[in-house]
Amino acid sequence: MNNKVMYLEEKARELRTTILTMIHGAESGHPGGSLSAADYVTVLYYDEMNIDPTNPKMENRDRFILSKGHSCPVLYSVLAQKGYFDYDIIYTLRKFGSILQGHPDMNKVPGIDMTTGSLGQGLSVGVGMGIGLKRSGNNARVFVALGDGEINEGQIWEAAACAAKYKLDNLVAIVDYNGIQNDSFTKEIMPMEDIEAKWRAFGWEVITCDGHCIKDLLKTFDYMKRFRHGEKPICIVANTVKGKGVSFMEHVPGWHGVAPNDAELAKALEEINGGDC
Repeated sequence: MNNKVMYLEEKARELRTTILTMIHGAESGHPGGSLSAADYVTVLYYDEMNIDPTNPKMENRDRFILSKGHSCPVLYSVLAQKGYFDYDIIYTLRKFGSILQGHPDMNKVPGIDMTTGSLGQGLSVGVGMGIGLKRSGNNARVFVALGDGEINEGQIWEAAACAAKYKLDNLVAIVDYNGIQNDSFTKEIMPMEDIEAKWRAFGWEVITCDGHCIKDLLKTFDYMKRFRHGEKPICIVANTVKGKGVSFMEHVPGWHGVAPNDAELAKALEEINGGDC
């Protein structure tokens, strides 16, 4: 295993530790979807995106929109680890007066590119950013993380059609395909298969990957670059596991929005150790 993969796997473990620590301290939050996003968020922030924590508003930075805003602990954690704000602020999650509220706020948190929370809206904002960047001659890219339950929203598909119309090859949607949404399994609430075929039908380039394998994620983001001037937006369908890294949370809908207690936190932190793929 090369040093980059080992480094990123360690950062992903740190990210999971921070996610669970902050949700436990708040006694509130969404661990399941935050943990499922930890690996691709790690690769984005530590390897793929052009960003500068000392200059969060850098004009040519790549943008990241967490459309599934309730999973904000994963975003807060990586921003804290990267130094966008003091790490100890994680212990104020969801507390009165804290900058770290239950959904990300671009007016309060350095490094947040878009305030999100109402599901289905993030891709539309990403389309607007993509159009604006192209028209201003800015080569920055826009990454939008979507929940697979979130893509039940009709607005997602309106935005998908618009992105294809305007040939937004600077826009990348990442579908966190963990199979669970708020109330139950996505296949029981609103089946969306074949997800890849749907995005292709809307005019997108589609790549499928293992959303927890650092090596596969690196390969996927590298492969993605060949489409940069292909005049199509890009969709990465990341196969993930809700609650990934914690055995008693994995594939369990009940851990969508429940904080671990003291004993559960201790067991979860003991289990988080990553692995080869």
